[in-house]
Amino acid sequence: MDHKLSGRFDILIIGGGFAGSITALCLNSAGYKVGIIEKSSHPRFAVGESSTPVADMILRDLSTKYRLPDLRKLSRYGSWQQHYPNVTCGIKRGFSYYNHQYGTPFEPDPNHRNELHVAASVNDRNSDTQWLRADVDLFLFDMAKNAGVQVHENTTITSASYTNTQKIWTLTATTGSEPLRLTARFIIDATGTPAFSKQFLGTESTADPFKTNSRALYSHFEHVPFWLDILTKQHHNTADYPYNPDHSALHHLLDIGWMWMLRFNTGLLSAGIVIDQNNPGMNDVEDPKLQWNTILQNYPSLQELFSEATVAEQPGKLLRTGRLQRRLDSVYGTAWAALPHTGGFVDPLHSTGIAHTLKGVETLLDIIESSRLDTEKMNRPLELYQKALFRELDLIDMLVSGCYKARRHTKLFHAFTMLYFICTVQYEQSRLNGSNPDHFLCANHPRLYMLIAGCLDHLSAITDRGHSTDQEKKDFINRTRQKIKPFNNVGLMDPSKKNLYKHTAVEIS
Repeated sequence: MDHKLSGRFDILIIGGGFAGSITALCLNSAGYKVGIIEKSSHPRFAVGESSTPVADMILRDLSTKYRLPDLRKLSRYGSWQQHYPNVTCGIKRGFSYYNHQYGTPFEPDPNHRNELHVAASVNDRNSDTQWLRADVDLFLFDMAKNAGVQVHENTTITSASYTNTQKIWTLTATTGSEPLRLTARFIIDATGTPAFSKQFLGTESTADPFKTNSRALYSHFEHVPFWLDILTKQHHNTADYPYNPDHSALHHLLDIGWMWMLRFNTGLLSAGIVIDQNNPGMNDVEDPKLQWNTILQNYPSLQELFSEATVAEQPGKLLRTGRLQRRLDSVYGTAWAALPHTGGFVDPLHSTGIAHTLKGVETLLDIIESSRLDTEKMNRPLELYQKALFRELDLIDMLVSGCYKARRHTKLFHAFTMLYFICTVQYEQSRLNGSNPDHFLCANHPRLYMLIAGCLDHLSAITDRGHSTDQEKKDFINRTRQKIKPFNNVGLMDPSKKNLYKHTAVEIS
């Protein structure tokens, strides 16, 4: 084949989502010749995601290190709105959880027994953000292109081979009808799926290591009123709330799993139902729209909320996934590495996706810069990168699977959820103190990791039997409160707070 288009690069990034573009921007700033290969074109639909204080900290550090001030502007809602109001996002003040009972409307309680609110900022200006990925991905992709990164959209890779003698990758592809030949010293898989590495890098993907077993039904919606409106209609006391729950990562806990709701400034809503496949009786025998409506009928308050909703033009329909959990058997090899979301995924609960990916971007950038792409020098650091990623996925899996086990027991769920926030606080404080942890959420902290494993074992002993006594639940809650004491300097599990935590994240200038 006569390749009309060609190019030589230090690094080729496969995938032009936010992670691939940020990686390209940083490497370009560091002096590498970088290219991005994207199989589709922007703007493209991707499910809404939430940033967190951890994600924002990493964005700010990458901005400083690689002289990319625009990344800093995306690290807070206020600066985002000031500089880029046309890039759609939403306010995310924290995490909110509401426990629903099958067949009955949500039951308000003056002491907020059926809900949990954990704030991550003290005001809207300094808050985290909900990312409308179609807009954010396009913005960052264009930023990379304008910075001098060579990009190829609507490009299908047809072959990829590595020559040991020359230490070079050769990729062939097609862009429209034009054949393309590219060479690179290193490849980064930022596709967010296992498909590319399976086809061209010889990896396999499995769900076997995971305790969590879930799938999702989701879309973007219009004409959905605020959840706060439903609460107000029920005369629920919200005066003491630390924030408007619609300005948060909003979780509705259900008998079958849970629903997420992420709201954007345009009125668009990202919503999805995550189904626990360890829950008996949930089969994919219906089309997605019918299944969505059938589930909502069992939860009257949510049915009322979506009674006038319409599916947004993009994606234009309800989407359904298979099992969400996956992990590659290897996330690196000779002259290649995969970013975390390509390497594995657990579940959208706890909004770990953006932060975990950015931590991986940061680590991989350090490896590339310290080795200067010497494959022998990269071997050991990439091995440690893989070990860290697998341990991080194990930690997230424990934190999520425990929440699934506890979700039908409100007090147990609230107690186990605190373990995630303890991990975030520990990570944030360590990073702020100048000690950048090697592992996301301090997954390599032996005491913290074992604490969570022990709490999960204790919880499983209570919930796996199918019944538990009030005393067993009290014992679990009290023991968890005691165990987290050495890490808990933000007042978590304080009964006087009535499940309303006004600020838990560290202050970041």
